[in-house]
Amino acid sequence: MARAFRVVAVAEAVSWVLLLAGMFVKWVLRTSEVGVQVFGPVHGAVFVAYVVVTLVAWRVLRWSIGTTVLALAASVPPLVTLWFEHWARRTGRLPVGETATASAG
Repeated sequence: MARAFRVVAVAEAVSWVLLLAGMFVKWVLRTSEVGVQVFGPVHGAVFVAYVVVTLVAWRVLRWSIGTTVLALAASVPPLVTLWFEHWARRTGRLPVGETATASAG
């Protein structure tokens, strides 16, 4: 579960960056809308995956409501899922290794 969360957290951040790049091309350079047309739906799908994985992690890893709300809120600003993943790992809320046990948090 922890590995799945890490993967989707990084994917969510990367999809944000790609979407922001597409928006820059569309609105600042005014050359193409392709970036937004492609990366908008990609980011939307990854965002939904992040929410689902976060809710599963809440149950499996026995996160507190506060940790879960923080994880969900981290999906809104660009790149904050990376910060949350690092914080959760550092504080023991996201186990490292196969033998790690779920921790309350």
